[in-house]
Order: sequence, then C-alpha cells, then structure tokens
Amino acid sequence: MTTRTRRRVVERTMFALTGAATAVTLGILFFLLGYVAWQGAAAVSLDFFTHLPAPVGERGGGMANALVGSAKLLALAAAMGIPIGFLGGVYLAEYGGRLAWLVRYAADALNGVPSIVVGITVYALVVVPMGHFSTLAGGIALGLMTIPVTLRTTEEFLRLVPADLRDGALALGAPRWVTIVRVVIPAGARGIAAGILLALARVAGETAPLLFTAFSNRYWSPGVRQPTASLPVMIFTYAIAPYDDWHRQAWAAALVLLAVVLGANLLARAALGRGRPA
Repeated sequence: MTTRTRRRVVERTMFALTGAATAVTLGILFFLLGYVAWQGAAAVSLDFFTHLPAPVGERGGGMANALVGSAKLLALAAAMGIPIGFLGGVYLAEYGGRLAWLVRYAADALNGVPSIVVGITVYALVVVPMGHFSTLAGGIALGLMTIPVTLRTTEEFLRLVPADLRDGALALGAPRWVTIVRVVIPAGARGIAAGILLALARVAGETAPLLFTAFSNRYWSPGVRQPTASLPVMIFTYAIAPYDDWHRQAWAAALVLLAVVLGANLLARAALGRGRPA
C-alpha cells in the first residue's frame, strides 16, 4: 500500500468515525427532546400556567408559583451576577495588568465548582444568618454561577473587536474610557448579549443550590425574603413523589423548562448570527 493510498484510507476512516459520532450525538439529543415532549405535552394546559399546586394527593393544579419564582430567581441572578461578570470582562479585555491572570484563574475555578457547593456556601453565609430560606439567597447562589460565564464571554468578544476601532477613537482625542464605552462595547454588544443569555440558560435548570437557599413554597411568595418555588425544585419534588398526577406535571414542567433553555440558546445564536458580516 502506497503512502497516498494509506492517507486516503485514514482520511475516509476518520471521516466515517466523525460522521458516526455526530449521528450518535444528534440521535441522543433528539431522543431526549422527543421523549420529554412526548411525556410532557399531554400534561401542559392553561391550568398548569395559571393555578397553584393542588393539595397533596389531589389531582389537578398547576405550577404558576414555580414559574413566577423561577423568573424572580433569574432576575435576581442577572441583577447580581451579570454586572460583576461584565465589568470583569471589560477589565480583562481592555486593561489587563498584573491581576489579570488571577481574575481569569478565579473565574475558571468558580465555573468548575459544583453547584451544590455554591448552594451550601450561600446557605452558610446567607440563609443561616437570616434564619430562614429566601428568594434572595437563591438569587445570590445563581448569580454567583453566572459570573464566570459572563466574564469570560465578555472578554472574548471584546478581544474580537478590531484594534483599528480603538486606535481611530484614540486618534480623534477620545479618552480611553470613552473609547471603551462608546466604541468597543457597542461593537461587541451582540456577542456580550449572547454570553449573558447563555449564562442565564445555564443556571435556569439548576436544582441543587436552590434546595439549600430558596427551598420551595406551595403558595405565592411575596417579596424576596420568603422561600419560593422554582421549576427545577418542583420537578425534583414531583418526580420522587408516589402520585401519578404529580409525575405527569413533573414532565410538563421539564418540557417548559427545556423550552426556556432552548429558546435562550436559539436567541443567543441568532444574536451572534446577525452580528456576522454578509
């Protein structure tokens, strides 16, 4: 066998293996999506979105409180974590300095910390001093988890902004901070927005940290100082219960949560797609 023939055989073999791996990955993905949709679609109804959970053992009810609770938790997470991650990314991309490596290392380390460890830490620092679970504690836990993703994506997309834009603004006499605010950040805004959406999508389905912080609530949760229901915790609670109706509602909640996460990912890809040159 000649060298050229051997290379062709290796090339075709590797192409077939990568194609098979892609097919297996897509097959697993579509199987999971289809199975969740098949199980959950039958239980999704108007009552699911507008009613509170039914008493234990009774049929019917919904998860309106969990939907609102998840929205409140994500809003708090965005308000607490996104500004820190965004400003940290701007610092790394535009200023750097001696502490840049430490900031990157800390962000990567935080991104690798198991979510349950984040939940236990917030439990010790927030829940125990307050004396009870709360929406605020859950928002803090999720907010901590959004920081590293937002920081790293902001840094990467700002680094993709051409240096000519910075040089042009500085040549016109604009101060460095004005150049960053008026030129660099708007140029990378689509990528930054996509990173923020991906960060929120990542924490939207977290269950472990909420068990230690926001816990749950079968009723409406006013304000941010009381425990609140959330879709991931409700799915966990209903899935391990002995009631068939609760199992159906858990599948419905899983379908809704999956749709939210997929929607956020599609919006992020759409934002990036519109930002590409034709």
